[in-house]
Amino acid sequence: MVCKLLFGSVIWLGLVFGGAELPAQYTSAQTTTTYKFDFGPGKVAPGYTPVTPANVYTKESGFGFEPGALIVCQVRKHKDPLRSDFCTSDRPFYFSVALPEGNYKVTVTLGDAEGETTTTIKAELRRLMLEHIQTPPGKFVTRTFTVNVRTPKIATGGEVKLKDREKSTESWTWDEKLTLEFNDSRPCLNAIEISRTDKAPTVYLLGDSTVCDQPAEPYASWGQMLTRFFRADVAVANHAESGESLRSSLGARRLDKVLSTMKPGDYLIIQYGHNDEKEKGAGVGAFTTYKADLKTFVAEARKRGGIPIVVTPMHRRTFDSDGKIINSHGDYPEAVRQVAKEEHVALIDLHALSKIFYETLGSEKSAAAFKTGDGTHHNNYGGYELAKCIVAGLKASKLGIAKYLLNDTAPFDPAHPDPFESFKLPASPVSSNTKPLGS
Repeated sequence: MVCKLLFGSVIWLGLVFGGAELPAQYTSAQTTTTYKFDFGPGKVAPGYTPVTPANVYTKESGFGFEPGALIVCQVRKHKDPLRSDFCTSDRPFYFSVALPEGNYKVTVTLGDAEGETTTTIKAELRRLMLEHIQTPPGKFVTRTFTVNVRTPKIATGGEVKLKDREKSTESWTWDEKLTLEFNDSRPCLNAIEISRTDKAPTVYLLGDSTVCDQPAEPYASWGQMLTRFFRADVAVANHAESGESLRSSLGARRLDKVLSTMKPGDYLIIQYGHNDEKEKGAGVGAFTTYKADLKTFVAEARKRGGIPIVVTPMHRRTFDSDGKIINSHGDYPEAVRQVAKEEHVALIDLHALSKIFYETLGSEKSAAAFKTGDGTHHNNYGGYELAKCIVAGLKASKLGIAKYLLNDTAPFDPAHPDPFESFKLPASPVSSNTKPLGS
């Protein structure tokens, strides 16, 4: 039995349907905190909601596939209803569920009783959650990860002042739903279980375009790659945004938003500098306004029991004639180091680590880590390697968050980065040449 979804239309054994009747809990206000979905047209597992290509996401339905992909569902012979059918596609596809703001554990069942599968999963705006999960014919795996879902509203009053791009190309990071991207050579999705978790420690990120969830290929940041390196019992909430400085983030109430949901024991990783250094005015500078604002972020996090970590900005791709990186950030990296020392805050010196990384690649080959023609913004490879630098810094910090890091990768040395030639992360379907804000 085969069913298909093509740009919102359903073809099922030669018949076209406009939709499907949905369970009552998805057609009214949602009050449950656990959601279970069984994919494919076969027998439905007890307690699960069936999902076929007829289920296209709308705000009224509360769950379904996002339009635009060719979904194929198949039934196999297997005694377990969850493993007897699945949905797949020959191109990346999205599945969304309307959820209130919070952290959610997501458990996926992947596999095919008759064929090999390979799946990479990203969440919201291309946050890498699972990478190259493979199963041979007849084998299945379950994997769990935690996704942070948020809205612009601030619990203490008001809301984040969003940029126009956050209301359009970046809207998935602020909307009413959790969206999962299923990608790679052959993703076969059997089931999804989603449950609210209030116990998971949250790692908040605040920063600029080199940290934020970039919405489209070929741009990428270390912030949206960092999720891949944490265990399932940690949520990463990326509140960074393109073009932001410490001062503009304060004005847009991004820090207020983070503080409104922060729990004692949560972490706040802060990396600014690229845009701060361009701000002008009397008294504005690295050791004055920038340093004072960074101390404000640190102090406010601590007031709520949070644990701040400061990060120096990574270098731009600025080589001299001898193949050495030139510092384009002036005194701003040193200001971060001073704040770390004076406030007794953990420091990740990404300025130093990125210098080693870029110089190891060399002035020409380092272009492989950046979007073509851009010396500031990275691609998937660059974002992934810089995320590994952050992971190395977290391990060296001796903070409790280090125990939540996965152990499935070798210790990282920026002097020996992963070869670009062997790096294979499947691209998401949305691409754009629109440059991120900031430089």
